[in-house]
Amino acid sequence: MSEVLVDARGHRCPVPTLRLRRALERAAPGQTVRLLADDPLARIDVPHFVSGEGHRLISSTADGAILIFIVARQ
Repeated sequence: MSEVLVDARGHRCPVPTLRLRRALERAAPGQTVRLLADDPLARIDVPHFVSGEGHRLISSTADGAILIFIVARQ
């Protein structure tokens, strides 16, 4: 099962979270989604969304201004 990449750089919240939601809806249980975002609010919005939907946030890192979230679909 390959990882799904969602590139939401250049978009402001809630767009990164909405794109993550769509990707998770299409993903198989246990599949991971990597979200790239550059809106600082994603640092708050994405973990809140993930926990609220019952998915698992595997990691949340930053590469300069780019935020990288890896989420596993439950």
